[in-house]
Amino acid sequence: MLDFFSVEFWSALAGIFFINLLLSGDNALVIAMASRNLPKELQKKAIFWGMAGAILVRIVSTILIMYLLRIPYLLAIGGLVLLWISFRLLVEDEDKKHGEVKANSSLGAAVRTIVVADAAMGLDNVLAIAGMAKGNMWLIVFGLLISIPIVIWGSTLFLALLRRFPWIIYLGGGLLAYTAAEMLLEEERLAFLHHHNPMVTWPFTIAVVALVIVAGLWVNTAKARKAKKEPEPAYAIEENRE
Repeated sequence: MLDFFSVEFWSALAGIFFINLLLSGDNALVIAMASRNLPKELQKKAIFWGMAGAILVRIVSTILIMYLLRIPYLLAIGGLVLLWISFRLLVEDEDKKHGEVKANSSLGAAVRTIVVADAAMGLDNVLAIAGMAKGNMWLIVFGLLISIPIVIWGSTLFLALLRRFPWIIYLGGGLLAYTAAEMLLEEERLAFLHHHNPMVTWPFTIAVVALVIVAGLWVNTAKARKAKKEPEPAYAIEENRE
């Protein structure tokens, strides 16, 4: 359990905030799509109540997962899942992160769409936060309360920052991979492999983080090379001539 006045608490809180910025950047798009058919005077209400519902769902689901991770081997399984999420964060295309979100013409329907879409898209956030919180419920609640509203209203600026400084995404992927490694090492039924010996745990953690970042760089480099080799579509050539 992390102490409220400890450096570990505040560093974990900063990690939760940063991970939410990375993994929830597309929530602003969900809100925009769900409420775009509403009158302007109702759009703010849809955003407010949709976010209130989303925050409540995330807090409850994160606490639930935190307790589930105490079941034998589920902590290790959660670490492996989070490891995959950290890799996917680095290589997934922006236009494939989520499906089409239906626009609604009523306030209630828009709020429901925002909450449901956020819950469906938020598994990575919930698992990452549960791993970072290390059993501290106040850290979960406080971290989500301060980060989710900022994510929604500041995501456009953050996404622009990501486009200008792409290396930030690798920092986030490395942070997720570090949390995944910590979850794997904290699985008591696998402790016989390392006995919490720093001479074993630290090299393992560094190797996991390096593996994810290198794999992400390799896949993204391969994608970039493939994109350069692909011929430009005929309609694009015609537009360039004009």
